[in-house]
Amino acid sequence: MRSLLLERDFPVGDIRFLASARSAGTTLQWGDREVEVEDTSTADWSGIDVALVSAGKTASLEHSPKMVAAGATVIDNSSGWRMDPDVPLVVPEVNAQALNDIPKGIVANPNCTTMAAMPVLAPLHAEAGLRSLTVATYQAVSGAGLAGVEELASQVAAVLDGAPGLTHDGRAVEFPEPSSFARNIAFNVLAHAGSFVDDGRGETDEEQKLRNESRKILGFPTWRSPEPVFESQCSPATRCPSTPSSTTQSAPIGPPSYWPPPPAWRWPTSRRRSTRPVWTRPSWDGSDPTRHDPTA
Repeated sequence: MRSLLLERDFPVGDIRFLASARSAGTTLQWGDREVEVEDTSTADWSGIDVALVSAGKTASLEHSPKMVAAGATVIDNSSGWRMDPDVPLVVPEVNAQALNDIPKGIVANPNCTTMAAMPVLAPLHAEAGLRSLTVATYQAVSGAGLAGVEELASQVAAVLDGAPGLTHDGRAVEFPEPSSFARNIAFNVLAHAGSFVDDGRGETDEEQKLRNESRKILGFPTWRSPEPVFESQCSPATRCPSTPSSTTQSAPIGPPSYWPPPPAWRWPTSRRRSTRPVWTRPSWDGSDPTRHDPTA
């Protein structure tokens, strides 16, 4: 975050860094100077114009209202405020207009996978009206914090010499005992990322974030009838797996369905030898049963 502010020449008059008591008193580099980290629990919030908060849900729920009360606008990176109806959930390329109304003085960032998917899905939704999607995300160990990255690195280092044996036998090497993940993450793909939610649906919180946040950003379910559905579900083995990558993530998105059916491709009669199709909208006289009956 610091490097991006510097790289993009963000107009900063003065900057303060705040963290837990454990990090208070240390210093962080800002340009050509060192800035001492303040203790969040005892900090004076006055004089802050914009607060960029990335300290987790619990800390944000506690401290963000205090910053707003002191006059700051908070941009929060945790899941604490995302589904609050009075807090805009913003992907700038998609719904920057939501910043026109910030009732609580807080703006929420979506989850990383949601943020990556929205610039792709929003134009499809605007053109044809998305009705459902099937998404599988493959998420980096950095989602588990520094501990997750260190666990991957330590497991790789511990078994690197014997790693070729894994080609024929998944038990050819003995991995260190995992702590951040349920099984070893090195040379492996785990069938879930995040924590399972005890609501009977068998989902993880990562899967729920993707579904619920996408619905909010795209404006579901405020229009069209019956209510559109946005699902982030796949077979249990391909929901939101964790992968042995430090920071790279991907989200293959299955063929979407639309409400109503989207425009169709056709070959123009005047250009039958052309290799470039033309995008046209099909006509509709109200008799198409699929417009009202998704099962037809």
